[in-house]
Amino acid sequence: MTVDEIRQIAVIGAGLMGHGIAQEFACAGYHVFMHDVTEEHLEIARVQIERNLTTLAENSVISEDNIAPTLQRIQTVTALPTVAENADFVVEAVTENLALKQHIFEELDAICPPHTILASNTTALMPSQIGLNVKRKDQILNTHYFNPPYLIPLVELIRSPDTSDETVAVTFDLLSGIGKTPAIIEKEALGFVGPRLQAALIREAFAIVEQGIASAETVDLVVRNSFGRRLSVAGPFEVFELAGWDLVLAAFEELYKDLNSSADINPLLRQMVESGKLGVKSQEGFYSWTDDKIQELRDRMNRALIQQAKNI
Repeated sequence: MTVDEIRQIAVIGAGLMGHGIAQEFACAGYHVFMHDVTEEHLEIARVQIERNLTTLAENSVISEDNIAPTLQRIQTVTALPTVAENADFVVEAVTENLALKQHIFEELDAICPPHTILASNTTALMPSQIGLNVKRKDQILNTHYFNPPYLIPLVELIRSPDTSDETVAVTFDLLSGIGKTPAIIEKEALGFVGPRLQAALIREAFAIVEQGIASAETVDLVVRNSFGRRLSVAGPFEVFELAGWDLVLAAFEELYKDLNSSADINPLLRQMVESGKLGVKSQEGFYSWTDDKIQELRDRMNRALIQQAKNI
């Protein structure tokens, strides 16, 4: 199969990530079947997609004339066979539950046409695990989007040992064609690349706070106003290539010894969860969250991401 033969997309799961993924394919002109277990979930997703598109149009990222046609290209369905029976490319975006994903992939394997590629938007599970009981192992891979998927361009493509070069190439071309930035991850590894790097950063951030070096607010202030700005335009290897690896080596000779390298979860993180300080969802974490503050943070992040999208 070539990318030109892909006509119909199926998205399984219309939640936080799924509706944004469906939105992007529809916005690019594909007919999309979006699946979830209840009509209520699907209606919530449609409302959110329309809000997203309206925001993009108000900020001149897309034309207002594209909103109605995009919505018309998304068909919402609760019956999995209806969604999958004619799909050329499927993205599964359900909750991070291995048994559930395996079950869905087995069903998709039985329903979808033989040529269909099956992709999972998972944060950490590996494609060989998800497709353990699937026959078309050469047509399975992970497409790991970042939230919000309609504003963050990167999609990590994670192949299993059985994933064919053709599957990777077709998926790469498909995602490139709708304006994404696909990154091919050649070897299965827990957390892939993006989540591993984020995990390393937050582990050190927790250690800094736990040891009393700085507060959570100060850590955020430092990241936002220093290397966080650089990393939006250049990756860590590019940044340090400019500095020179000899200087990097000299700086890290002593620093590395003092960095947190524990394989255990930081006790401060466990303490936060056990005390119910979960962040925005409980309105208390390292910060106290009111509805206004939550919206202010989301608006700030979205404004910055939309501005970046306009500049691409």
